[in-house]
Amino acid sequence: MARIRRRDTRPELIVRRLLHRLGYRFRIQLGGVPGRPDVAFTRRKKAIFIHGCFWHAHEKCSLSRIPKTRTRFWTEKFAANRERDRRLEQAAKDAGWKCLVVWECELKEAAWLERNLVKFLGPKRLRE
Repeated sequence: MARIRRRDTRPELIVRRLLHRLGYRFRIQLGGVPGRPDVAFTRRKKAIFIHGCFWHAHEKCSLSRIPKTRTRFWTEKFAANRERDRRLEQAAKDAGWKCLVVWECELKEAAWLERNLVKFLGPKRLRE
């Protein structure tokens, strides 16, 4: 598990490239926001959390599974990860941030993902 990266994961890079191509500018791994969102838009107060289906135990997803060895350990770990995600997202919302969770399996549908991101973020430029 030491080789698992906190940032610049494949799903995160896919979303960031798409956002940049769409004309959005953002901050990554913004400290000071609960949960340290993968992508943050400070003026809009919007945060995007990009979750890997395996590590965050995405329910009813083919990419999410419990390994056959040490199942008790993994079950407890995934439950703790889900609880932490829920708690941090709620803390971000309480701090005035709007949050969107993008799952790794959702990256397969590029057109759907693009529409979802634009709908969440709004226009590319905010009026001053």
